Amino acid sequence: MNFNRRGKARPELNLIPMIDVLIVLLIFLVLTTTFSHEAALHIHLPESSGHASDKDSNIEWAIDAEGRYEINGHTVDNNNFESIKRALVNAAGQNKDPVVTIRADKSTRYQFVIGALDAAGQLGFVHVTFATEASVK
Repeated sequence: MNFNRRGKARPELNLIPMIDVLIVLLIFLVLTTTFSHEAALHIHLPESSGHASDKDSNIEWAIDAEGRYEINGHTVDNNNFESIKRALVNAAGQNKDPVVTIRADKSTRYQFVIGALDAAGQLGFVHVTFATEASVK
């Protein structure tokens, strides 16, 4: 009689291939993250294939090429920052969260548009849209 029993060999888990796969995944994630940051640096201005309906716009803000402001058809006499904010508050009335549509001339200096956005932001108006003309193709 053979009392010498051979036990079944216990299966071993080989960790080296698993570590190799994890290193490859880590390298892949690092490289793709780097590419996504680089892609975020390129800025291309969008073209408008149509224009959005602004029937629910509460404040219509026009800026001409010389930087004159007109809010809901009323010209802002003094283009200083406080006058613009006062005109916006008057145009909004009781509405605490109006939709502001900015219609800037295509040759308007960037400074005037940023001034408009800054004034709207300081008043807490976060729904700001830009009106464009539909591109003709």
